[in-house]
Amino acid sequence: MPVSKRNKQVSLTQTTKRPARENNERLFTNIQESVDTYPTILVFSVANMRNTYLKNVRSELSDSRLFFGKTKVTAKALGLTGETELRPGLAKLTKHINGNVGLIFSPRKPEELIEYFENFVKEDFARMGAVSPIDFVVPAGVVYSLGGQMPAEDDVPLAHSLETTVRALGMPTKLNKGKVWLDQEYVLCKEGQKLDSKQAALLKLFGRMTAEFAVTPTAYWTSETEEVTVLEKEDAMEA
Repeated sequence: MPVSKRNKQVSLTQTTKRPARENNERLFTNIQESVDTYPTILVFSVANMRNTYLKNVRSELSDSRLFFGKTKVTAKALGLTGETELRPGLAKLTKHINGNVGLIFSPRKPEELIEYFENFVKEDFARMGAVSPIDFVVPAGVVYSLGGQMPAEDDVPLAHSLETTVRALGMPTKLNKGKVWLDQEYVLCKEGQKLDSKQAALLKLFGRMTAEFAVTPTAYWTSETEEVTVLEKEDAMEA
């Protein structure tokens, strides 16, 4: 008896690949369409990636299109060689599309975009794995809500209900007359040290932001010149 095609089994791996392929094809098409629409294409890198702040960039640059991630698809859409590039010079731009980078297609001049990003820096709490730019020491005695970042008279004691929390995060605290107490100062982290999850959580609890979300333009192409301009490393460090 013939086997019914209705009962044919389909591998789940085959069904899960289709959406990803469709997304890549959509991205490929959107990028190629953007090349014909916008005169400026700028490549940028991101430090301390935060989706919330990247959404702010999209909102503030609403006249532009921003693509982030999928660097292989992005580069291929622009053209990796002189024979496949959509416009002259784009193959040279793809050399800068690798790592934690994105692209902005914009009607604005490159100089305007660069100036915008120079002023777009947002402080945030560090995450596990980030390198601390500061020493942070919690003084001995009563533990205050900001961990000793300001004089005691300008701060308030840490809520006693948080004593078990900070102790679980590694601080050798105890309750003394209803207040969170340290018998000796506690070095939470040192400059240059890679933070673990407990250190990152303590810095956040004490309200200390040590990370900066920053966007650094690295190269751009314009339809007017059909040339790629690579931004100097010194300029990128300042951005």
